[in-house]
Amino acid sequence: MTIIKTENLTKIYSDGKVEVVALRDVNLEIMQGEFVVVAGPSGSGKTTLLNQIGGLDKPTEGRVYLEGKDITQMKKDELAELRLRKIGFIFQTYNLIPVLTVSENVELPLVLLGIPERQRKEQVMEVLNLLDISELANKKPNEISGGQQQRVAIARAIITRPSIILADEPTAHLDSKTGGMLIDVMIKMNREKGITFIICSHDPQVIQKAGRLIRLRDGMIEDDKKIW
Repeated sequence: MTIIKTENLTKIYSDGKVEVVALRDVNLEIMQGEFVVVAGPSGSGKTTLLNQIGGLDKPTEGRVYLEGKDITQMKKDELAELRLRKIGFIFQTYNLIPVLTVSENVELPLVLLGIPERQRKEQVMEVLNLLDISELANKKPNEISGGQQQRVAIARAIITRPSIILADEPTAHLDSKTGGMLIDVMIKMNREKGITFIICSHDPQVIQKAGRLIRLRDGMIEDDKKIW
């Protein structure tokens, strides 16, 4: 089943004098359960594409469909609800709330969904156990390593059982060993939970582990290869 589809997706940024074409007529279909890596040099349009798919930005032209629904026509509150229920985000800067514990950071999306407290606590521990970070539950973000913080970010992203996870340079601030372990965790989530991953990265070890590799250059798809 197609989970993401873009049609003639174009994004142009303008400051009134200079126009920058970040994406140009991108036509793309991603199937449910794929593990996709979007690669390309800086300025190729990777993050812009991710933002379009996640409904964080509106296209200049074209359409984005998530599970058959045209998200480019949705209002802000509809997009916020969609992201909360259907999309998990993993950023290179982790974006954890420093005053909250690990378990509280992971629990937050469930609070926003109005899930009862007992059910929230059970789901949080289940996810923390899945990612082997249950012993960190009561620690604050500044008390754990970068690799552990990124695992917490993954836990927060999957806690709502989303259809798709979007990750923007998730290994950028990690050493190669920790980054490799992190990608292995994502592949495990993909295979065991059937979550669709779309990862933007220029990290060679991330690219090597792609199930499908899409290369962007100058806002256009240069190559699109299914690997596994």
